Amino acid sequence: MFFLGGAGGWVAPLVAMLAKGNDSPTVRAHSVTALNFQITWSIVGVIGWLTMCIGIGFLIYLAAVVVGVVFGIIAGVKALNGEQYNYPLAIKMIK
Repeated sequence: MFFLGGAGGWVAPLVAMLAKGNDSPTVRAHSVTALNFQITWSIVGVIGWLTMCIGIGFLIYLAAVVVGVVFGIIAGVKALNGEQYNYPLAIKMIK
């Protein structure tokens, strides 16, 4: 999310799901929840980027990047400890 400008956070969960999602139900569960969250906040980041010309877009874009990075780190720590993490503020698009 941080390196791809607020709109690319969905790439890593998608790669994880495609690479190991069929082999491990745990990896699939974690990657699907991460993918839903990152797609949601990537859309918010794109909306922020598109509305930068009216000023409010800078705040929306910054919020999308910060939320994506912070909750991504929290979820990574939880996954490392073997816990399932349910992201707040995520729309469930992929099941």
